[in-house]
Amino acid sequence: QSQLVESGGGSVQPGGSLRLSCVVPGVTLDYYVIGWFRQVPGKEREGVSCIAADNGSTYYADSAKGRFTISRAGAKNTVILQMNNLKPEDTAVYYCAADIRIYPVQVMCERGVFGSWGQGTRVTVSA
Repeated sequence: QSQLVESGGGSVQPGGSLRLSCVVPGVTLDYYVIGWFRQVPGKEREGVSCIAADNGSTYYADSAKGRFTISRAGAKNTVILQMNNLKPEDTAVYYCAADIRIYPVQVMCERGVFGSWGQGTRVTVSA
């Protein structure tokens, strides 16, 4: 599988929004779960949100509920993470990951059991 391609990171003020995009090339996405993870130096990687591409079932970490929305961009091999009401604690490098759906979405997201990862995109939230 080709490298995942992330885009959309940047710097925003608290309360602002960012839209992250992940392109998963070279696969039939319907069989996959795609997830967004984030990591801050010195801390464990956190599963932010994941989506099953076939039926749209989703998982959100408690830190993301009510503020972030994960979706598939139509029939394209692209998954979007819309992040609203961003907080300084959302500052991190965000990584996209994908793998064939072999466990429930929540399990895959909480355990981070994905075989393909992107290079990461940095999100900075500060006043």
